[in-house]
Amino acid sequence: MKKLNLLVGGPTDLWPDDLKAGRVKGDFIGIDRGNLRLIKLGIDPIVAIGDFDSLQPDEFKLVKEHVADIRQSIPEKDDTDTQLGLKVALDEYHADSIDIYGATGGRLDHFLANLWMVLEPRFKRFAPKIRMVDRQNTITFFLPGKHTISKEVDKKYLAFVCLTPMNSLTLYDEKYQLNNYKVDRPISWASNEFIQDTASFEFDSGVMAVIQSKDLN
Repeated sequence: MKKLNLLVGGPTDLWPDDLKAGRVKGDFIGIDRGNLRLIKLGIDPIVAIGDFDSLQPDEFKLVKEHVADIRQSIPEKDDTDTQLGLKVALDEYHADSIDIYGATGGRLDHFLANLWMVLEPRFKRFAPKIRMVDRQNTITFFLPGKHTISKEVDKKYLAFVCLTPMNSLTLYDEKYQLNNYKVDRPISWASNEFIQDTASFEFDSGVMAVIQSKDLN
């Protein structure tokens, strides 16, 4: 199974501990300033993508010294750098799973662009392969069907975020349940919880984001 990671340029204080310690398994694609941060962790990205307008000349020089495959984009373009990175991971490296770091904090317009990427026709069918991970949250994506997820040890809360309307949503065994509920608009069913080590749910159309999260001390 081919696992890839993307590091986007979001705030480093939202990184999970494993990333801060350089313990994340798998190769990385660096997105803009994320490349510099990976190099400082001792990780050379397999591909560097971005317009790199946030880097100083000496910083960009360092990236060039560490990354053989640099894809420099122009600032005025249709795709975000994260979209370009996801496209490379799927189309060129045929990744079976993709964890995206640094995509959830900082500017809200960037976060929403990242969250909604999975609704694009070119990415939608790959949605179950994609996760977004930070210090406090893990976001996974699902297509219609019945699914069972496992509780992450350090997470307390569970949210079902309907990114699209759905004709029928059932939450089978969570603390707060739904039965064939018609979802007529995007909505986040927040602050739900596991009552055992797994939780099952089912929906018939659209795209679901499921968030496991915790409060920070």
